[in-house]
Amino acid sequence: MGGLQKKKYERGSATNYITRNKARKKLHLSLADFRRLCILKGIYPHEPKHKKKVNKGSTAPRTFYLLKDIRFLLHEPIVNKFREYKVFVRKLRKAYGKAEWTAVQRLKEAKPRYKLDHIVKERYPTFIDALRDIDDGLSMCFLFSTFARTGKCHVQTIQLCRRLSVEWMNYVIASRSLRKVFLSIKGIYYQAEVLGQPITWLVPYQFAHNHPTDVDYRVMATFTEFYTTLLGFVNFRLYQSLNLVYPPKLDSKAEAELRAEHEEEYAMDSESYLEKLSALSASLARVVSSGEDEEVELDQFPAEGEDVEQLEARQKEQKELEAQKRLFEGLKVFLNREVPREPLAFVIRCFGGQVSWDKSLCIGGTFDVTDETITHQIVDRPILDKQYINRYYVQPQWVFDCVNARLRLPVEDFFAGVTLPPHLSPFVQEKDGDYVPPEKLNMLALQRGERTERAESEEEEEEEEEEDSEEEEEGSEDEELDDEEISEEKNLKQMEKQRSQGKALAVKVTPGKVKMENKMHTEQNEKAEEKRLAIMMMKKKEKYLYDKIMFGKKRKVREANKLAAKRKVHDDTTKAEKKKKAKKQ
Repeated sequence: MGGLQKKKYERGSATNYITRNKARKKLHLSLADFRRLCILKGIYPHEPKHKKKVNKGSTAPRTFYLLKDIRFLLHEPIVNKFREYKVFVRKLRKAYGKAEWTAVQRLKEAKPRYKLDHIVKERYPTFIDALRDIDDGLSMCFLFSTFARTGKCHVQTIQLCRRLSVEWMNYVIASRSLRKVFLSIKGIYYQAEVLGQPITWLVPYQFAHNHPTDVDYRVMATFTEFYTTLLGFVNFRLYQSLNLVYPPKLDSKAEAELRAEHEEEYAMDSESYLEKLSALSASLARVVSSGEDEEVELDQFPAEGEDVEQLEARQKEQKELEAQKRLFEGLKVFLNREVPREPLAFVIRCFGGQVSWDKSLCIGGTFDVTDETITHQIVDRPILDKQYINRYYVQPQWVFDCVNARLRLPVEDFFAGVTLPPHLSPFVQEKDGDYVPPEKLNMLALQRGERTERAESEEEEEEEEEEDSEEEEEGSEDEELDDEEISEEKNLKQMEKQRSQGKALAVKVTPGKVKMENKMHTEQNEKAEEKRLAIMMMKKKEKYLYDKIMFGKKRKVREANKLAAKRKVHDDTTKAEKKKKAKKQ
């Protein structure tokens, strides 16, 4: 018995992993069903640390899963549903082949269906866990909601994604939780703060697009199947937290107006009505609250381990946030036909503004372009046929930049036909030593309540005065030094003459001049000396790390200087061009 040896690859890490084919055979599933099950359950392949050991000495590329994950899948109820569905498809094919239409109808009615509710509860034990992982789900649902009916995915999936995405937008408007917006090449990035959790999602532009051939839509559809279930749960809980009706409904007055205007298209089951209703952005799906909540000012107490300064900073941040939530309150905005209707309407409504558009464009417009109380009209054409004196005509970027700046920016920079300022990303936070664009500095100055142009002119004047005073001081110092040097030279010559003649030198004591010691300068010198000595005393390993850090800092400064120089050249050329144009005129 003592001579028995354990076989190779039957202990240690080799027993913790299983190949994909073995796992599939263990579960009696096809590759497509196995992949689908893994996506729904959130189980992914793992790369072993010692791949050759796990692969039994082979170096062939293989996909490995953890054995405990596959054992976990053995007891999943959905696996039985997959098998039932296989049997159903086989029977249905047989009935179609024999032209037994009653059997076909009976089989279709008894089609096996499954729910993913238990998987959502299993993967997300608490609601906050679900919120933290909702980013990808939102982006996927918004993507699917823009798909055309090309047969790449089911129409029901597209409609469900559209409904859920509109419900989410409804909640964001009702809770005033939107914080940042950024227009990128990929689409529009939004960030909302929901129950203290920052949630970022991407919404594609409403362009007609061709489906790429190298994308597996079945995998995407499986992810979407799970995400739609998750988003349904999340929306329901969020609506409950605000005492809102779920699913959201149009209020009775708006419903009566729509019914009167679109009588033929108002059949609830008609496709045209569903399309038009789903096309309404959250700004039009008027959410009905169960009751008006009175705003009560709560007492502020310092949190655990928080001092008075931190409390004041938190209170200031809270005040700024409340002001941002009411950013567009009192504004009445009309959207022209050529501007992106849904994103603008969503953002304006998120911050308390009223919005409308031409009724011929889409149902739900609340006021016409002729309304005299309109304050802003969003346009993207340089020339308009008819203009009203009592409103501003601004480009769409004004809305998004105001949100990111947390204040209403001057409209002069965004008038129709004007070259727009750069659209800066609110997700970029500059650190010490980074290049900060002048537009960002201007925005920060506006947030502080300063006037940027005046501040710049004052700084320029101060710099000129300082330069003049420095030049005068340098000149006076040079004159004093020259006088002292001349007198010293005269004294030396006189003493040399007396010595050559053999006369005794007259010794006299002259009172010394008191030199004022610059404390700041001496402190800086002392600190620099201490730093130099500390670097000298470093160990080799520490010195290497220090040099690496300093190299990174210097590189960052070089890059910042390069960008600043580029910007200076750009500004100089634009100024020169403006001067040329002014001279020609």
